Amino acid sequence: MTKIIGLTGGIGSGKSTVANYIASKGIPVYIADEEAKKIMERDDVKQKIQNLFTVSILNSDNTLDRKKIAEFVFNNPEKLKELNAIVHPEVQLHFKNWVKEHESFPYIIKEVAILFETGGNKQCDKVILITAPEELRIERAMKRDNLTKKDILARINNQLPDSKKKELSDFVVENTDLNNTFLKIDEILKILAKI
Repeated sequence: MTKIIGLTGGIGSGKSTVANYIASKGIPVYIADEEAKKIMERDDVKQKIQNLFTVSILNSDNTLDRKKIAEFVFNNPEKLKELNAIVHPEVQLHFKNWVKEHESFPYIIKEVAILFETGGNKQCDKVILITAPEELRIERAMKRDNLTKKDILARINNQLPDSKKKELSDFVVENTDLNNTFLKIDEILKILAKI
């Protein structure tokens, strides 16, 4: 049976870079955030999301205004919970079908930013955590996402601290130097090939 390997890390940790590197090795990688974005744009899901808010959260082209949604949910844990209750079951179903399509592989990677926060780690055979010092994560996220330091800190504070994630992970990779990170990932992939 195909093993599910969770890949996680907070904003700016570099988990997406690592996911792309693993995918370049021919290993199937499911990027949960990307798939969630596609699922959220489905008309049935979009309508459920709109029903959570008293104001329109749609752009003029009928796509979701993600910035507006983020502003609402990142300072409102209850709204975030309600949003997740709509999106997560849909993503889980999509992922289940995706795994079936890749069952000829010994293992697949599931990249999820909030793996532990959603209990997704319980469905994984092993978990790889990508970490980096907070200042470096902030710097990377500011460059990549054009966010303010305050916005990024709000997201970091909405996620489980790395210290807790480390306790729950099978592999921890400190991502400060990309070459070293890739070498560590190569070692982990060799271990995973034997499980």
